[in-house]
Amino acid sequence: MKLATYKDGSRDGQLVVVSRDLSTAHYATGIASKLQQVLDDWNFLAPQLEDLYTTLNQGKARHAFPFDPTQCMAPLPRAYQWADGSAYLNHVELVRAARNSEVPASFYTDPLMYQGGSDDFIGPRDPVVCPDEAYGIDFEAEIAVITGDVPMQTTADDAIEGVRLLMLANDVSLRNLIPNELAKGFGFFQSKPATAFSPVAITPDELGDAWQGGRVHLTLQSTWNGRKVGMCEAGPEMTFHFGQLIAHICKTRNVRAGSIVGSGTVSNKSVEVNGQPEWPKGYSCIAEKRAIETILDGKPSTEFMKFGDTIRIEMKGRNGESLFGEIEQEIVPLAK
Repeated sequence: MKLATYKDGSRDGQLVVVSRDLSTAHYATGIASKLQQVLDDWNFLAPQLEDLYTTLNQGKARHAFPFDPTQCMAPLPRAYQWADGSAYLNHVELVRAARNSEVPASFYTDPLMYQGGSDDFIGPRDPVVCPDEAYGIDFEAEIAVITGDVPMQTTADDAIEGVRLLMLANDVSLRNLIPNELAKGFGFFQSKPATAFSPVAITPDELGDAWQGGRVHLTLQSTWNGRKVGMCEAGPEMTFHFGQLIAHICKTRNVRAGSIVGSGTVSNKSVEVNGQPEWPKGYSCIAEKRAIETILDGKPSTEFMKFGDTIRIEMKGRNGESLFGEIEQEIVPLAK
């Protein structure tokens, strides 16, 4: 099943069911008007939405209309929780290697995670608004899940069953604000502006055998200013799967329906070519590219994003069709 939220002038939008090929949609108003309603009563409402989804895919939905991703908000426009992990340890290793810092042993057994702002997500075609280019604007291509209720102390294997929907994310970072924030010892805050999500959120069964062990075994594509810079494999090198990330959150608390959990930047290891490391899959954020340049050349040469830059993030299924629709955003200044 594929779900989206259309803009209607309200904070939470209108829930729509989207066809598998992303060509048509149908308002879900007769079943539920908001996605959070469905998450709160999943066992009762999800089957009804599935029936509508089946009818839509068969071309028999009476009030279907062409799906328009420009009308989409984030699938869940605001959430009770947005917790973003750093599940791809290669990303951490690269960034630390660039500054000659070792990765603590605990990072390999206990996931890194921060709690982001969940009150003001932006849609997949909304611009990324930033007050100043000097903040060091960076995209971060990620996968995220939306959970149902997961009780405190749930095991990692059981926590996978709490995944209701998956989507893509652009977890924007303002890199030049990060060092001073981390130096305070309380983590990210101003350096993490509003996060964008893909036009649609999908149930795990839409992934088929690409959804294995809490990981998505497909390629995440990042295109910066029209140039494809990342074709990163999301599955094999995900150190902590989504069950482990959710279990990390619910070690001391209940996780409630409508919580969003992010994977962190999707990242792949280097391969050796003629005795030198190369990264043939590219990168899912500029910070990682700059870390690679520092390791190879002693200093970074790629600049962060400028006003007018664009970023496109997409994932295709094994049949070559887009699964979630595309995140396509432009970096723009804050209007004075």
